[in-house]
Amino acid sequence: MIDDRTRQEFQTEVWDYYHAHGRDGLPWRSTVDAYHVTVSELMLQQTQVSRVIPKYHQFLDRFPTVKDLAAAPLGDVLRVWSGLGYNRRAKFLWQTAQRIMNQYDGVFPAQLDELVTLPGIGRNTASAILAYAYDEPVVFIETNIRTVFIHHFFKDRDGVSDKSILELAAATLDREHPREWYWALMDYGAYLKRTVGNISRLSNTYSKQSSFQGSRRQIRGQVLRLLGTGPSTRAGLEEHISDERLGRVLDDLVDERLVRRQGTTYRL
Repeated sequence: MIDDRTRQEFQTEVWDYYHAHGRDGLPWRSTVDAYHVTVSELMLQQTQVSRVIPKYHQFLDRFPTVKDLAAAPLGDVLRVWSGLGYNRRAKFLWQTAQRIMNQYDGVFPAQLDELVTLPGIGRNTASAILAYAYDEPVVFIETNIRTVFIHHFFKDRDGVSDKSILELAAATLDREHPREWYWALMDYGAYLKRTVGNISRLSNTYSKQSSFQGSRRQIRGQVLRLLGTGPSTRAGLEEHISDERLGRVLDDLVDERLVRRQGTTYRL
């Protein structure tokens, strides 16, 4: 564990960077609405901030409340989500909205053990919701936060465990200002990634993301975008997607209930 001097020096460096260079204009930082925070957290998973900002606005314009989202057809949700990728996140968000309406009377729970039962919300995402929506002094890490701690405490080591990082995150947490402290860590981590490089590769959880071009993920996205414009047969889809994996991708999408098959026709 670290001593008080090391803790104070670390906090000072993070806060100094944030106060001088913190990112202004991130729309999810201007709300404490747990629904809006949850939308942003799921959108930001494996997606760049610059791509999320316009989609965040578009999504909340279409589904401004959790009630609106819960009442919408999944196909409409997928159409608005189109372009962000990892479309299961949209389905998880839609399912979560329905659970919130049915089990919590439209109010997001403020307890970790309840949040983690919601579709697509793991411990780190649940903790982020608690920090950003409720200003709770919870402990969590994600890629930018991981980068900060590895850079400061483990940069000469390999195979750094999240357990070690979480211990330091708990020891250095500003418990009086947790929401803003995590903003500061996130912004400092983003800066380090631009200037030092992706030192998260020193983590034992690191795995290189596979190329999108030519991947099944790309085919899935193409299918959902095409079906977003209207129903189609497989032959119709093949006019736009000439890949032998299309049939298996369609079967997977149907199994996941992201796409419906009626006879020979596919639709959202």
